[in-house]
Amino acid sequence: IDPVAIPLDDKGVMSLFQDTSALKITPDQINGCKLGSLGIPEFGTDFAMGMLIETHPTSFSDLVRIAGLSHGTDVWLGNAQTLLQEGKATISTAICTRDDIMIYLISMGVESSLAFTIMEAVRKGKGLKPEWEAEMIANQVPEWYIWSCKKIKYMFPKAHAAAYVMMAWRIAYCKINYPLAYYCAYFSIRASAFSYELMCMGQARLEHYMKEYENKLKGDEKPSNKEQDAYKDMRIVQEMYARGYDFVMIDLYKAKARSFQIIDNKIMPAFKSIEGLGDKNADMIEDEAKLGTFISKDDFRQRTKTSQTIMETMTRLGILEGMAESNQLSIFDFV
Repeated sequence: IDPVAIPLDDKGVMSLFQDTSALKITPDQINGCKLGSLGIPEFGTDFAMGMLIETHPTSFSDLVRIAGLSHGTDVWLGNAQTLLQEGKATISTAICTRDDIMIYLISMGVESSLAFTIMEAVRKGKGLKPEWEAEMIANQVPEWYIWSCKKIKYMFPKAHAAAYVMMAWRIAYCKINYPLAYYCAYFSIRASAFSYELMCMGQARLEHYMKEYENKLKGDEKPSNKEQDAYKDMRIVQEMYARGYDFVMIDLYKAKARSFQIIDNKIMPAFKSIEGLGDKNADMIEDEAKLGTFISKDDFRQRTKTSQTIMETMTRLGILEGMAESNQLSIFDFV
């Protein structure tokens, strides 16, 4: 589909940033996650989803403002967030992108070149000169707005935020309308610790491992970086299962090295999703499979240069099921 043709006012897409209804699932099916924006760039982290829950966006422009907040330094935490909580500002009136400052000050009567100069100083974290502050007060700029300007260390440009949100919106549209393609793309490109064994053997097995991770968080043991990355991927897989989609076992002659693909309305993982199997090894397996059938595990090992450890893993997972151990013919084969 042409991404430019995706409507930027789709109500279903907007709802992903408000609840999970567009995915036809409930929060209790995905560990209490209240939104449908998991796996959406800019809006898929717990931090970003927390901002969405606090700001209650209702339009595309609100999302642009939130993207500006999330990319700034000292723009949200201890600043706009506090002002929203105190009821002094809303997502529409808070300072979210650098452009907001100039446009707002001009609207309040500040001379345009001075408004630009103030914006440039604030966005670079240089604060306000006394004479600028006096001019802002003379033009009835609220005290909270001046306070907010002084807190800011760095601000995002609005055009940049808009470009990010347009990209995120189009991906969100595909998440709703082309779910299998969306999950294939996410697992192929964005997932950093996807594990065939942990994630593709059914929802019950997946949630067992998720529980183990969560128990570590509750105890004294801190999860490793790899475990943290795996858990992020597990959350997307859990959502996929909750929506009624499933994986199909890796087929030596159909699977791709690095790309997940749709097979019979299910997702076939890539060879690289097998724990310990590197990209080059995955490429070699795909290439050799195209050249002809593997007559035995010995043949497979010799042609693909796969290690004994990985061979054992693939055997345990059923990927090499039915394949003879050796090229040698046994006298019993003729009996």
